[in-house]
Amino acid sequence: MSVKYKKEKGDCMEFGFLSIVPPIVAIALALMTKEVITSLLAGIIAGGLILTGGDIVSALESVFDLMGTKIGDNALMILFLALLGSLVMVMNMAGGSFAYGKWASKKIGSKSSAKLATAILGVLIFIDDYFNCLTVGAVMKPITDANHISRAKLAHIIDSTAAPVCILAPVSSWAASVVAIIGDTGVENPMQVFLSTIPLNLYALFTLLTVLIFSVTKYEIGAMEAFEREDTSKLVSEDEVGYQHSDNGRVIDLVLPILVLIGVTVAMMLRTGGFFDGTDAATAFGDANVNLSLVIGSVVAIVCAFVMYIPRKLVSFRVFMDGIVDGMKSMIAAIVILILAWTIGGITSEEYLNTGGYIAGLIEQSQMPMWILPTIIFIVASFLAFSTGTAWGTFGILIPIVVPILIQSNHMHYISIVLAAIFSGSVFGDHCSPISDTTILSSAGAGSDHIAHVSSQITYAMICAVATAVGFFVAGVTDNNIMALPVGVAVLAVIIYVMKRRTVAKYGEVQ
Repeated sequence: MSVKYKKEKGDCMEFGFLSIVPPIVAIALALMTKEVITSLLAGIIAGGLILTGGDIVSALESVFDLMGTKIGDNALMILFLALLGSLVMVMNMAGGSFAYGKWASKKIGSKSSAKLATAILGVLIFIDDYFNCLTVGAVMKPITDANHISRAKLAHIIDSTAAPVCILAPVSSWAASVVAIIGDTGVENPMQVFLSTIPLNLYALFTLLTVLIFSVTKYEIGAMEAFEREDTSKLVSEDEVGYQHSDNGRVIDLVLPILVLIGVTVAMMLRTGGFFDGTDAATAFGDANVNLSLVIGSVVAIVCAFVMYIPRKLVSFRVFMDGIVDGMKSMIAAIVILILAWTIGGITSEEYLNTGGYIAGLIEQSQMPMWILPTIIFIVASFLAFSTGTAWGTFGILIPIVVPILIQSNHMHYISIVLAAIFSGSVFGDHCSPISDTTILSSAGAGSDHIAHVSSQITYAMICAVATAVGFFVAGVTDNNIMALPVGVAVLAVIIYVMKRRTVAKYGEVQ
């Protein structure tokens, strides 16, 4: 940003209430328009106008100068997302995912095993939620159809192993973006902070647990049971994969590039964190250059894919290179959201409008108990993600606001549980939203009627959300994060037991 508008240390310039206008504009517009990119951009411009006293030309100069700085500071992250899109595309084209489907069809002979196999594939494809949605349905539809699993149930498994898995996996597009946003707030060791949120990310954990439970039991709950007894969720139109793929791919063509990506990334994180120079592993992961590690891991994985696919003629050289470009194009929306999130975070940072400092002051004056913050943040994130249909946009709006509040109010011991509340609420809202991209892609991938998917999934989402809210409340009240998970699991178990008894009472025993 132009130096004359950047606050220096000791500068007492305060914007008061105006400092919260940019996030308010972004959130309000997101709720009204259901569109995050325009809303974030409007919030950024509003921040520039406040910063420059209403001078539109200077405001534009300032915010786009800041945006350019943020892009430069996070160039490796942008490069990783582009490379990840490329890897996803070429793996699809090689047919490795479909080879898994063929292999699984020979091993699967029951409804439970078909649901479990679908979930396992969804968990395996943890590096990106779009990759998950675009492949799991196409691979597993013949298997689930043969085992009399409704398309609504297939869509539910796809959706429940997409975002929830990605936000738990340290090596994924979601984790990489979240770590970048956390790091941009000034937090030290953002990867270590992210890792600390994994056992507290209750909604994601409970969602995966419910998928497992209902895969091995005979009954479903809510509207899903009706679809399972008589499937009216299947689309009448012909199923289309949406891209060309080889019929000669093997399971290893899916598994090996992913393992290479993970292995090389982890090794590079240890290397850049100083592990091979004597630093212990935990410290090395915390000090690692995550973005550089992800880029190198992606490059090596793509080279691995090239060596595996081209000599065997799974794809031609020309098709492989076209896949590289098409994959990069598929990540443009995610990259744009990240850039805007970084920019609005810069506008509201301590160096500029100091939004977090202003809100922290209000919290201190009101003496609002911090123990209620995780539950409130979970509810706010849920509502915002539901209204906008995007978890990424919710991350981009809330993290740059909430983290500075914790820093400036000296409550950094809450950071793991509060960030976990943001992640949980964002994924829950995204799950329930009919305008969410992953919800829509899950319906499309499964060949399910979209409204059937939304209406049948919401019951599972709600019971996980109730257990999550109780877990966060208990953790806040007791100031003991360890209590959140077991209490939430107990609540979830009770709800599932009651709901399944109601299912049996309504529909009778399975014949």
